[in-house]
Amino acid sequence: MTDTTSATGVGTDPSRRARFAEFWFYFSENRGAVIGLWVFIGLVILALLAPWIAPYAPAEQFRDAVLVPPAWEEGGSSAFLLGTDPVGRDMLSRLIYGTRYSLFIGTIVTALALTSGIIVGVIAGYFRGWVDTVIMRIMDIILAFPSLLLALVLVAVLGPGLTNAMIAIALVLQPHFVRLTRAAVMAEKNRDYVVAAKVAGAGHMRLMFKTILPNCLAPLIVQGTLSFSNAILDAAALGFLGMGAQPPTPEWGTMLAEAREFIMRAWWVVTFPGIAILVTVLAINLVGDGLRDALDPKLKRS
Repeated sequence: MTDTTSATGVGTDPSRRARFAEFWFYFSENRGAVIGLWVFIGLVILALLAPWIAPYAPAEQFRDAVLVPPAWEEGGSSAFLLGTDPVGRDMLSRLIYGTRYSLFIGTIVTALALTSGIIVGVIAGYFRGWVDTVIMRIMDIILAFPSLLLALVLVAVLGPGLTNAMIAIALVLQPHFVRLTRAAVMAEKNRDYVVAAKVAGAGHMRLMFKTILPNCLAPLIVQGTLSFSNAILDAAALGFLGMGAQPPTPEWGTMLAEAREFIMRAWWVVTFPGIAILVTVLAINLVGDGLRDALDPKLKRS
């Protein structure tokens, strides 16, 4: 009797399903990673639905409600659950819209750093010689500077603004991906399957990006997760220093910068953006730990 499922090609690839089951088994053993994943999913949903969830527009000002405390404090109002800022904008609305900016920054910066880092790292690890030497010395120079200081200098040269801040942070994070990719490519380059593909007539581009690279992705995924949280932190730091997103953008670092002179008299204007940064970065780092446990064979328990 013929197996109709296999004959028609309908059904799930059992090897792929088994790999996902193994991945989820090791990932879910890390309870913190699972909690971080759910928090991160919640933040993504919050960012996508911000226009429908936020009570007000992020730049809408209420001149008769300046520095109103949170609803549970004396003098608070149920119309502003987390209070208002120094110009009468709703803190809750700005925090919700700030989620959009932070996740957007993390996604774009990580994508830029990951893509460029992989390309440069594959070239360095595959060709070696003077190409590798030149590339790695440039990466060493970048890594010799404190990341935030170098990003600050680059933004000062390019000009303040969110776009320039993202470019600067991506350049600062790129060397980590270059080094990881180079090491992985060097380890895979002389394996039997690569030699067989070379003998079969595969060109350099096919060997680099179709034969070798797919087997080097596990550490890069973990590094990408950690770089995501670093990008959010660095963007918040640049915003706080006035070199990142500019007012009235509801970016959490910029919100902290606008509110720092009111720390003593209005604690909520600095506390809530700080908590938002803390929760987001912690959730992403926990997910990164879980991915490392699930993707690194050395950490898998038999």
